[in-house]
Amino acid sequence: MCRSIKTLRPPAIPEDATEEEIRAAALQYVRKVSGFRAPAAHNREVFERAVDAVAEATAELLADLEVRGARTS
Repeated sequence: MCRSIKTLRPPAIPEDATEEEIRAAALQYVRKVSGFRAPAAHNREVFERAVDAVAEATAELLADLEVRGARTS
């Protein structure tokens, strides 16, 4: 649970972050904020909704960021 969330934008990674990388970062964030590595059955739905929302916000952020000095394709 103490694993750091890695940077998902260039130049930290050479190409666009994958959906899997974005979801993994979102999961780490929700785990850290909630204090649960895995939610109890009665919290599973809200936990998963939070992961989905964070992943969606992260994908939108990465898509809209303008990184100075980054090469555009």
